[in-house]
Amino acid sequence: MSDDTPLAQDKPLAEMGVRHRLYEDAMALVLGTLFVSLGIAFYAKASLLTGSTVGIALLLSYATPLDFSALFLLVNLPFFALALLRLGWAFTVKTLAAVCLVSVFSKLMPLWLEIGHLNPVYAAIAGGGLFGIGLLILFRHGMSLGGVSILAFYLQEKHGIRAGYFQLAVDLLVMLAALAVLSLELVALSVAGVTVLCTIVGLNHRPGRYAGVS
Repeated sequence: MSDDTPLAQDKPLAEMGVRHRLYEDAMALVLGTLFVSLGIAFYAKASLLTGSTVGIALLLSYATPLDFSALFLLVNLPFFALALLRLGWAFTVKTLAAVCLVSVFSKLMPLWLEIGHLNPVYAAIAGGGLFGIGLLILFRHGMSLGGVSILAFYLQEKHGIRAGYFQLAVDLLVMLAALAVLSLELVALSVAGVTVLCTIVGLNHRPGRYAGVS
């Protein structure tokens, strides 16, 4: 039987017992959160905004003297009830670990990286790409960054609604709120970055496209 047969092409790997190993999930957790934390560093330096709970926490950090790391944890807390009730302990624990790591890495990032000059256009596109890649890694290993990501993951897994496109709609609402704090130019660049993020997730995280399971 050749590799061109329908069985070889179409049978999901998950049905054949192919699962992520613990070390693979651990590597995805660290790498995904590092990508996201670097994107946050780009956006914070350029005073840009992304969507979901990361964007809400960034927006609050711009408008108040509170620290992003603490705000990110606080904003995410209400969404973990949905994760626990609808998506199970495994997803909830891994997502909690991802949220905590992003908070820790964001706090440590100034010790690891010093950015002297950062073009806002580059920050928007590259930062959005880093967010998208990081989220994609986390989604494919059964975790998210909490908040709207939990709801987006749930809607895709249970109802087939594209996670990236749902998150894009929510993120645009966050951008509207940002007009009260940021200039129109910075909000426009933030929208461009969110579009890059959601396009990466929307094109690459589809039901049935990636068969690995945790």
